[in-house]
Amino acid sequence: MENHETFMHRAIALAEQNLKTLNGGPFGCVIVRDGKILSAKGNSVTSDCDPTAHAEINAIRAAAKKIGKPDLSGCILYTSAEPCPMCLSAIYWANITHVYYGNTKRDAEWAGFGDEFISDELKNKIEDQSIRFERICASDAIKAFEKWVALPSGEKGRVKDGSL
Repeated sequence: MENHETFMHRAIALAEQNLKTLNGGPFGCVIVRDGKILSAKGNSVTSDCDPTAHAEINAIRAAAKKIGKPDLSGCILYTSAEPCPMCLSAIYWANITHVYYGNTKRDAEWAGFGDEFISDELKNKIEDQSIRFERICASDAIKAFEKWVALPSGEKGRVKDGSL
């Protein structure tokens, strides 16, 4: 059976592979369930022209597709660096409760990948953030939520197959 260090070394290898391909930054992520790898992905921000294509996001998407649901409860995530705010949010949404990481946020900042400004912004109320947010069409937008709340709970589970 493989151990935590083995899975972490796989994540680190994905980060180092990106130094050769330049598909994205030097980040890698592995998601494991019951001792088996569900997904192993590197950062592909550059090659995908996608600012959300961080290694953790790519790995979460691949693992969820593999098991056919967005709930990754019982999975362990191994990442070459402490997750950024976006990836940390995705980890929470995926119900992953254990994360092993290599580099710290301070290490990432040293390497040019600082994200503390995002954490600082998120501490502010939405109206006090540097991005301008304006609420419009609230009475129209709420209708989708009202229809969602009215659905029987069994119907809500069908959303994953696109039938709604």
